[in-house]
Amino acid sequence: MAEVIKMPKLSDTMTEGVIAEWHKNVGDKVQSGDVLAEIETDKATLEFEAFDEGVLLYKGLEKGEGAPVDSVLAIIGEEGEDISELLEQIKKEESTPKSEEKKAEQPAKTEVKSTPQIKREVVQPVTKTVVQQTATTYPPASTVAQDGRLKISPLAKKLAEERGINISFIKGTGEGGRIVKRDIDNYTGGGNTFVGVESYRDEPVSQMRKVIAARLAESKFTAPHFYLTISIDMDNAIEARKSINATIAPQKISFNDLVVKASAAALREHPEVNAGWYGDFIRYNEHIHIGVAVAVPDGLLVPVVRFADGKTLTQIGAEVKEYAQKAKAKKLQPEDWQGNTFTISNLGMFGIEEFTAIINPPDSVILAVGGIKQVPVVKNGQIIPGNIMKVTLSCDHRVVDGAVGSAFLNTFKNYMENPVLLLGKQNI
Repeated sequence: MAEVIKMPKLSDTMTEGVIAEWHKNVGDKVQSGDVLAEIETDKATLEFEAFDEGVLLYKGLEKGEGAPVDSVLAIIGEEGEDISELLEQIKKEESTPKSEEKKAEQPAKTEVKSTPQIKREVVQPVTKTVVQQTATTYPPASTVAQDGRLKISPLAKKLAEERGINISFIKGTGEGGRIVKRDIDNYTGGGNTFVGVESYRDEPVSQMRKVIAARLAESKFTAPHFYLTISIDMDNAIEARKSINATIAPQKISFNDLVVKASAAALREHPEVNAGWYGDFIRYNEHIHIGVAVAVPDGLLVPVVRFADGKTLTQIGAEVKEYAQKAKAKKLQPEDWQGNTFTISNLGMFGIEEFTAIINPPDSVILAVGGIKQVPVVKNGQIIPGNIMKVTLSCDHRVVDGAVGSAFLNTFKNYMENPVLLLGKQNI
């Protein structure tokens, strides 16, 4: 008997999938465990294995097409089996409107329930360009005497020359249309004919961008955010990083690795920050899993460094680097981005000095890290060059109060300004 294969839910945030590649064609034999297709989700492209044995009789989607979770993906049955009645039933379901479909369009829902009907959407860049020309003409003013000369006072003419004003486009308000000083003073520009071109481009929203929009909108408008910013003297961190990199060459650690390690150490001292809001209870995590935001072409992924407080700087650095490479190649697996208890977003490498970030659920905080900037600082009563880094902690006020967030930030600051404390906990 023919079995209908539905679009699987391959991640906790997946609502739709796009066929990146088929590994079987209609008529091919399928064994349990065979890779049937590669499906692009909101975060990665994953292989989907068949659970049934038989022959692939029907494909509900072609390469590049997308559909909601639980839509018909394929039909597997016996060779030569008649599935015409089954296809008719699928077509009827496709043409029957479902009330759940309206719910799926609500952006405020993180997890969207989809319907069993087929919804086909070709996900290909669609470019639409609209060009509109606009012309504005300012005709010369009628301030010309009978002999062809422009009627203008000597003072007005001198001011126009000094200010680079074309007096041909000024209408005089003096006697007989004469241009006077007040006309020059009141001139606001114009007089030239300019043709501009307006254009724009429309592109379909990717699966990743849809989920980012839904999750961050939910976080921003349901979690009461407040923000705490602190400045950190990075002189010691800069020197420590130089010494460490010289010792472990050709390996290297980054300032972000120091931030991850210092965050983990501070969380161990302030477990009330390592928590999450779950509606009717607050979960205080005893383990420390730090999500590190990684920019990718379609948006943002947050792979997780697990048990970060127990890892060395070199282990953290190697892990984050590997995650970044896998994220950009869309090779991250669900277990790579799930389970964060704290998140770091670092834009310092892009020249950003300070910013605020939106909390990444289920965390109760997120640390926004700016770049290191050399500025004048006062030390021992003297103004000298210093290296300052600003960080901002976004807090969910349902879980973390101002005093708790401030205490965490000051502990984090102490570790960053005295990195030898981090090295004292374990080897590099």
